[in-house]
Amino acid sequence: MGIYRHNNHNIPELNTASLPDLIFSILFFFMLVTHIRKANIKVKYQEPAGRNLVRMEKKSTVDYIYIGKPVDERGNIISKEDKIQLNDKLLSLSEIKSYLQQEYQSMSAEQRKKMTVNIKADKNINMGVIIDLKQMLRECNALNVFYSANTDKK
Repeated sequence: MGIYRHNNHNIPELNTASLPDLIFSILFFFMLVTHIRKANIKVKYQEPAGRNLVRMEKKSTVDYIYIGKPVDERGNIISKEDKIQLNDKLLSLSEIKSYLQQEYQSMSAEQRKKMTVNIKADKNINMGVIIDLKQMLRECNALNVFYSANTDKK
């Protein structure tokens, strides 16, 4: 019979010298992959000025509606007719209504209470368009309506 040696094998420790490089690489990867979605504005608008403005706090359940003159890719005005834009598309009031009703149905009860519409309209827009839009928003139960404006600098 042979003699067995019982050697204690030590497990080598984890080398943490390259850990900061690994974390930086992962962080850089996520910075490249993710992006903040920004709407392509297809209407030209100039926000009106105001004095007592309130900043919106939670923007997760906010739909932005732009009202103004339609523009092409270069920013040139296409027509004099006022257009309404929602989510990168120029839509009519009935199309906006069906979209908002569908979105309202897909939300939870808590999100429905916080559903907000932010209207960014040109300061020279016909008020009839905004009144029609507000009436349509009431029918869709989108009762929290914000109007975007620039601060009045005097």
